[in-house]
Amino acid sequence: MNEVPVPFIEIEAEEAAALIEQGEVRVIDVRQPYEYANGHIEGAVLVPIEGLYSFAHALSELSLSKEEPLLFVCAVGQRSAAAAEVAAIAGYSQIYNLASGMGGWAYAGLSEIRGM
Repeated sequence: MNEVPVPFIEIEAEEAAALIEQGEVRVIDVRQPYEYANGHIEGAVLVPIEGLYSFAHALSELSLSKEEPLLFVCAVGQRSAAAAEVAAIAGYSQIYNLASGMGGWAYAGLSEIRGM
């Protein structure tokens, strides 16, 4: 049986923080506004994933280059993995998923911004 390749790269918090610090990735937070307000990565753009079609539409409205590296973030890495798959289908080519989500980010002791 042939395995289908995953269209994104799973990374942990420390690696994500390094990419962000180097300015090499755009952070897309796919959680709900109340989750985002409770703590998010500085510079993250909030694009809640409520449905796949509406998410794809909201992502396209950001007018990002299809080659721009994107890091998708949620609470534990599941919603962001779905978002990363949608981004791949939409034609984005450099996609990362924060594997442990904001829970892993906080556990690693990395800074969060509170509020909207």
